[in-house]
Amino acid sequence: MSSFLRGAVALLALAGGLALAGPAAAASSPVVGHVYVDANTAPVNTISGFDRHADGTLSPLPGSPFVAGGAGTGSSLASQGAVQVSSDGRYVIAVDAGSNQISVLRIRRDGTLRLVPGSVVSSGGSEPVSVTEHAGLVYVANAGSGGANYTGFVLSPGGRLTPLAGSTFALPADAQPGDVLFNGTGTNLVGARVGTSAIDSFQVGADGRLIAAPGSPFAAQGPGPFGSEFRPTDPSQLFVSNAHGDAGNGTVSAFSVASDGTLSSIGASPFADQQTAPCWVEISHDGSFLFTVNTASGSVSRYAIAPGGSLSLLGSTPIPGPSGAGAGDARLSPDGQNLYVNEAAAGQIAEFAVNGGDLIPRGTVAVATGAGAAGLATN
Repeated sequence: MSSFLRGAVALLALAGGLALAGPAAAASSPVVGHVYVDANTAPVNTISGFDRHADGTLSPLPGSPFVAGGAGTGSSLASQGAVQVSSDGRYVIAVDAGSNQISVLRIRRDGTLRLVPGSVVSSGGSEPVSVTEHAGLVYVANAGSGGANYTGFVLSPGGRLTPLAGSTFALPADAQPGDVLFNGTGTNLVGARVGTSAIDSFQVGADGRLIAAPGSPFAAQGPGPFGSEFRPTDPSQLFVSNAHGDAGNGTVSAFSVASDGTLSSIGASPFADQQTAPCWVEISHDGSFLFTVNTASGSVSRYAIAPGGSLSLLGSTPIPGPSGAGAGDARLSPDGQNLYVNEAAAGQIAEFAVNGGDLIPRGTVAVATGAGAAGLATN
């Protein structure tokens, strides 16, 4: 246990707060789920998996990392959502950015992963960086200048991906999409163009193909829109982090999304972050709080979300560990009681307990493949 965490435990104990589990307690705490990151390794990509314990701590899964079949790039991806757990909970879907492919791995009962035979397929473009899935419909964002686009697939019950004919939406070579995301009902899809500071917004047709919203792409409200998230309790509200601007600090934008995908600003959006490079966004399952990971500041900003979608900054919490800077992506546990941050530059995952809009650092766990892992998914 790090000296930082020992100090935090002592302070919390004195204050009568949450008791954090030490190594012995973590070892005895039951497994309630799992966490996965796309290790993005070259020449063969792998997925690192972790047991998620009832006390919120993580421990490596036996056999991790698991072979994904394609190839990673060996360096961190500037994206959100490089790995996802399918909505039926049966599969992990991951991008293989180094080989322009996507892989599907079956989640076994113990959380370990097995590559589905025949599941490594072309991404339909170059350098896939983000993937999203809703009820078997899959879209991937390809960021490479030689084939930037959004391309759709159908995920079979057996875990195989089939390209959806006519689904590819071409992007300019300099678009550099960093995220692609369905809303909670699967009726809208958005993508953030980091390179040109724009947001693509679509209505999803009954056949799974994309219908661009009138006026799409929409200008972002700050340079470098990276992460995005729809409000879990209101699929018509979208939040996007803007990594740059505001006198060196970033912002978070709030949009209302019409059924046809048209975006309109909410309240006084964008909202100040007061930190550097907010890149990744996660929202509490009850829709009350938003967390954005500040990659350059090594912190997580915390906001309260009003019913109408306006944000109020509550403060920021440092990311624990030797290198809080360089974090890439974050996800809440299914019960919403823990937040996990992929510290890609440090080769570790930071663990936080969640208490409403407050975050309590627990500690970190190492990613066996070291620096460069992308995305983070939980079940």
